[in-house]
Amino acid sequence: MNDISNQQMTAPEPGTEEVQTRVVLVTGPSGAGRSTAINVLEDLGYEAIDNLPLSLVPRLLEGPPRPAPLALGLDVRNRDFSASAVIELIDRLTRHPGFQPEVLYIECDSTTLVRRYNETRRRHPMAEAGAPLDGIQAEKDLLGPIKVRADVLVNTSDMTPHDLKAELARFFETTSANRLTVSVQSFSYKRGVPRGIDMMFDCRFLDNPYWRSELRAKDGRDAAVQHFVQADSRFVEFFDKVRDLILFVLPAHLSEGKTHLAIGFGCTGGQHRSVTLTELMSTALAEQGWQVSKRHRELERREADAAHHTVSASTPQGTQI
Repeated sequence: MNDISNQQMTAPEPGTEEVQTRVVLVTGPSGAGRSTAINVLEDLGYEAIDNLPLSLVPRLLEGPPRPAPLALGLDVRNRDFSASAVIELIDRLTRHPGFQPEVLYIECDSTTLVRRYNETRRRHPMAEAGAPLDGIQAEKDLLGPIKVRADVLVNTSDMTPHDLKAELARFFETTSANRLTVSVQSFSYKRGVPRGIDMMFDCRFLDNPYWRSELRAKDGRDAAVQHFVQADSRFVEFFDKVRDLILFVLPAHLSEGKTHLAIGFGCTGGQHRSVTLTELMSTALAEQGWQVSKRHRELERREADAAHHTVSASTPQGTQI
């Protein structure tokens, strides 16, 4: 293993000490989504480099501050990888006045990792005799000391790639420091509460369009569904009070330096009522001048599953994709 402890990182030039380059070190067990995370960070404006040997990191970081933040993917398969070397790198970056280091750890439960390896028929890099579970556990043991140093830990066990992109955007979107982004999302309580929600509102008391046969196959983006939900005598008071509460707390969060607030609306299936509230609340907040993003977790998963089945049905038997 190459020792990076004696390699020098050039100090910033005079007059640039206050300019820090954000450096995100991305690691985690194989199959959890590290490479996907690197691609997402690149889409968010980061200069992304994957599978970089640790011995080359000091050389990469030499010179004046970079105009764009960096995302470095660290893979256990690199010959010079070790937990102690990564921790030494973190400590050196922390001491250096020109860098703002963060560790992003992409986690996933072992059962899901085994399923992913079985589905792709790939061999785990640390598995012997083709048994993925042993390799998964060995890799998690190796990465344990790094995991406890993580600044951001994302568990992808129940995430689609779109879920991961939305989650990483919450932490790493390169927006200006004086802006606060509000994300509003719908979800199904049956599928679990999304991670990282700051304010959550239960819509299950509202009349359910599911029980109207002409609305059952539609969702809350449809005007007919929205009209049905809004016709509930309790809707206007509920909506107005929730909107006013959100608008009351947003300036306070902004003054405290927070850059993101996640709001969730949940219902039974994540198709009608929560989607309606998400659509209408996103519009109401945007009309007040806030930067808003919206997503519908269950609808996105349903659409992704439908696309997957379409591809599978059109793929000749025996063909791997």
